[in-house]
Amino acid sequence: MLYWEDIEVGAVQRFGAYPVTREEVVEFAGKYDPQPFHLSDEEAARTHFGRLSASGWHTCAMTMSMVVANLREHRVAGLGSPGIDELRWLRPVYPGDTLSCETEVLDKRRSESRPEMGISRSRMTVFNQAGERVMTFVSTHLTATRPG
Repeated sequence: MLYWEDIEVGAVQRFGAYPVTREEVVEFAGKYDPQPFHLSDEEAARTHFGRLSASGWHTCAMTMSMVVANLREHRVAGLGSPGIDELRWLRPVYPGDTLSCETEVLDKRRSESRPEMGISRSRMTVFNQAGERVMTFVSTHLTATRPG
């Protein structure tokens, strides 16, 4: 199990491979972000996207799927997150893209009010298969401290 004490400021980790499908883009958009350029090739062709593109919120959800898989694989003593800052959608995400993640630990501190947990912040960068940055954000993590 990885605890707050195991987190190293400056550490960089790359992980994930999420294939973006047309069906998932349209399904997500239909339910959560029904803008025409997320639902229709024809409508998207009339915009700066040029073709059907994933919702930025869908990109966040796909990223979260990769994050949780990575946390499970590495058995991190995660306790959730109070949120993210500086969310930026840098490039459209299209069906056929494959997304991957890179995190860099920016800082960490022990909680003053809850000594059984520590707080860290990381910059997440999401890439497409060409290595182009498609999304960035800074996330805050709550992680259990080592027992005893």
